Amino acid sequence: MSKFFKKCNRYYRFGEPTIAKNLGIYPYFHRIHGEQNPIVQMDDKDIIMLGSNNYLGMTSHPQVKQAAKDAIDVYGVGSTGSRLLNGTMDIHIELEERLAKFMGTDDCVVFSTGMQANLGAISALLSEKDEWIISDQQNHASIIDGIRLGRNNPKNKKIYDHCNMDSLAKCLKDTPKGKALIVTDGVFSMEGDLAKMNEIMDLAEDRDAGVYIDDAHAVGVIGPHGKGTAAHFDMVDKVHLTMGTFSKSFATVGGFVAANEQICNWLRHKARSFIFSASPPPATCATVLAILDIIEKDDSYRQKLLAIGDKMRKGLTDIGFDTGNSVTPIIPLVVGETRRTVKFFKKLFEHKPRGIFTNPVVHPATPKGRELIRTSYIATMTDEVTSEALDIFEVAGKDMKLI
Repeated sequence: MSKFFKKCNRYYRFGEPTIAKNLGIYPYFHRIHGEQNPIVQMDDKDIIMLGSNNYLGMTSHPQVKQAAKDAIDVYGVGSTGSRLLNGTMDIHIELEERLAKFMGTDDCVVFSTGMQANLGAISALLSEKDEWIISDQQNHASIIDGIRLGRNNPKNKKIYDHCNMDSLAKCLKDTPKGKALIVTDGVFSMEGDLAKMNEIMDLAEDRDAGVYIDDAHAVGVIGPHGKGTAAHFDMVDKVHLTMGTFSKSFATVGGFVAANEQICNWLRHKARSFIFSASPPPATCATVLAILDIIEKDDSYRQKLLAIGDKMRKGLTDIGFDTGNSVTPIIPLVVGETRRTVKFFKKLFEHKPRGIFTNPVVHPATPKGRELIRTSYIATMTDEVTSEALDIFEVAGKDMKLI
């Protein structure tokens, strides 16, 4: 047997997933039957969904669903080509113009996934050997992989301690002035804390560095009408690029990068994940356009989401959980050990009469010793559901002596 397949066979027999399955604590690939709402049908039972990124609850909004159906009637189900060649439809152009206006930038480039947006944009920007990249320690995997694909010298990479501005300043000091790009999540996906954009921008301006924000978990959630981290800090005109995704608040799949016309022109002709991928299906574009129509006029979904996050953060803290530095509707429950974290997930999931679905987060998605249960919330949750969830967390937490 080839070496390539031997390792697959060995992993299948003795790898961590198999060990977890044998122990009855494997936490992944649970099946959802139906729409992803606050209460879902999962593995043939009712479950409270606290592991979704459907922040605004738009996946089942009637106006949004109808827009997707109408787009299929007009355009069909797909483009069958890349944007560069035969895959650009007028609905793609309309979406880019609307997103640019929403984000307060000159232009915008739409990608087929959020992962591809970061892979393509970051690697395309890192095109010369003498360019540097400076990245937060807890940035998303798509940023890490985008950096790896860059054509700059692999040694020209610095990682600063998470949200530590002294560490960032040291990294900047050690790089040539005017040749560094700082990249950071706006809202960090695992712990729900917020980048210190005021301080980052001050340091960047002092060293003439570029600034790139991954706003996957921020767009729709923070800033006026959900316009993201730069708008939240009132520095839209200072941040050079903002990346966003459609798979969270925009309820579908896809991604975008908002920037000035010159940067976007570069990405359209240099970002390989844009050039060599089929364009997003028309129904995806129509979904995002419909949600923009809603949230530009009605901020109540976002306000409800933030209120739910505040209630749950206070409730979980009062119970005795460590919720880290969360200031958003992403709230971690720090456990601190892999097997205990997975067992806590199972206890929550199997609670009777109905349980809670959460996201167990272990190394390398979080530093060793900081394994956690990630919870996230949906704007359409009722007080009854959130109160029930708090009761379940308290019971399960005490049973496992976490609180």
